[in-house]
Amino acid sequence: QLRLVESGGGLVQPGGSLTLSCTVSGGSLDYFSIGWFRQAPGKEREGVSCISEGEVTKYADSVKGRFTISRDNAKHTVYLQMNNLKPEDTAVYYCAAVHITRFRLCVLWGTFDVSRPPNGGYDSWGQGTQVTVSS
Repeated sequence: QLRLVESGGGLVQPGGSLTLSCTVSGGSLDYFSIGWFRQAPGKEREGVSCISEGEVTKYADSVKGRFTISRDNAKHTVYLQMNNLKPEDTAVYYCAAVHITRFRLCVLWGTFDVSRPPNGGYDSWGQGTQVTVSS
């Protein structure tokens, strides 16, 4: 069973930057796509970005040009570099893993309800890390 742990959250002023990490254990990252999601208080969980096993990347329109996702399989880690942060980016950020045989997360990115993913859902979720953007 793949285990995911997020880190790197915190309090930052508007315009600031943070880098989140999603560290994976219990298996190889090689055949998994990883998605970053976030949930603000009172709102539904939404997709932020994904990276496929072949390093194809997708972003939500709200973060394009500000966030960058990357992966280092040797370090078992996926990163989310967040620049020019805005108060509306405040949320708990989660990473999730999807095996390539379950569904192609980045191919289908933006076409499915995050709460109702295809083919039985995500393989694993992290516990989340809080990001607060405030002056």
